[in-house]
Amino acid sequence: MRLVTHLSSASLALAAAFSLCVAAPAQAADKPQALVDKAALSVQDVFVGATGQSPMVTNLAKARAVMVCPDMFRMSIAFGGAHGGCLLLARDARGSWSDPAFYTLSTASFGLQFGVQSSEIVFFVMTDRGLQALLDSQFQFSSNAGASFASMSTAVAKGNAGARNTDILIAQKSQGVFAGASLGGSKLTVNSDANREYYKQSVGPEDIVVSMRVNNPDADPLRSVLMRYAAMAKNVSASSTSSRASNSNTVSQSDADALAADTVGASGGGGIKQESLSPSR
Repeated sequence: MRLVTHLSSASLALAAAFSLCVAAPAQAADKPQALVDKAALSVQDVFVGATGQSPMVTNLAKARAVMVCPDMFRMSIAFGGAHGGCLLLARDARGSWSDPAFYTLSTASFGLQFGVQSSEIVFFVMTDRGLQALLDSQFQFSSNAGASFASMSTAVAKGNAGARNTDILIAQKSQGVFAGASLGGSKLTVNSDANREYYKQSVGPEDIVVSMRVNNPDADPLRSVLMRYAAMAKNVSASSTSSRASNSNTVSQSDADALAADTVGASGGGGIKQESLSPSR
């Protein structure tokens, strides 16, 4: 009994110590512009080494929206949880990204576990249903969620990460003993105070990412980095189409040359020779 009491006391003391250590960085990250700046850096970090054919890039090019959580901090000493700010951006019909709407992602866990984890998370919202679910004031990642979600490796697509009809794909880059931890049970809530502070007026996520009726130029670097990586997939697709068209033209020219040669040969023989030529491909 005494051993359990000592363990509990030690756990509480360690938890308090860790809380003090991370309090200052967390407060800095809670500032809206600081979160936007960190999100732009996180997108580059998560996409580092990606090519135009990488699953992450192709999913971004197809996504209806993205949510970036640049600094999810998770700590557990006998009990624990995770907390961090997130930004939601949606794309219009022309491919332009909206300004960010502010959210908070949090979770709680219980049990005998010790460790610390820092994560960068990107949610690829692939459908309108997925976006609509995130626009709600609260969204919980659970089996009863209003949208389906699946994890996706930051290196390659695995398992059901590439499955069709998945509303939200999740890429997580983590450091620490909880690396790759599940987001099941995590709750996403709108950060109305941050939205009001950043846009100097009372606006909700739908006003920001769907109607796009507010703008803050300080978010342009984040929007630009998303446009740059999405364009990588489009450039590869355009190059592929051009290559196929070039091959088709080459085949057609070869058939034309063959037809000319046959005609010359027939004329030399004193008559017109008819041959069945394979159609152009």
